[in-house]
Amino acid sequence: MGNLKQSLLAGLFSIITIGILTFLTYRTEFGIFLLASFGSSMVLLYGYPESPFAQPKNVFFGHLVTAIVGLLFLNFVPLPIFLTIPLAVGFGVGLMILLNVTHPPAGGNPIIVIIGSVSFDYLLSPVISGSVIIIIFAIIVNKFILKKSYPSRK
Repeated sequence: MGNLKQSLLAGLFSIITIGILTFLTYRTEFGIFLLASFGSSMVLLYGYPESPFAQPKNVFFGHLVTAIVGLLFLNFVPLPIFLTIPLAVGFGVGLMILLNVTHPPAGGNPIIVIIGSVSFDYLLSPVISGSVIIIIFAIIVNKFILKKSYPSRK
């Protein structure tokens, strides 16, 4: 029964969190708050918050580092897209691991950045603003509503 409860709560809080980001993106003038990889972040933040990959530092810096890598490759590496994307993903993944900020959903950010041909403004909105919002929601839900030890003290 615990697994059913965990899955229902993870689904519910994912709906609420992504719903808020969607509302802010499409129903206000505040900017873009949605990043496709945030959907994958929900799995870790609400399904497995005890995971080192779900910790706020990893969520924030994982998304930020990989988005920066994607932007650098997009703007400064003059190769065909079929080479730029895998190189950017590889560098992003390697850098997350090197910096100890691994957040697996963020591994897709270079693909999103390069395919979308986004500008450097993308770092502020949605990467930074959206990451901060999902981390705040994860802390509120996990620590205060579900009474879990989140963020982890490790």
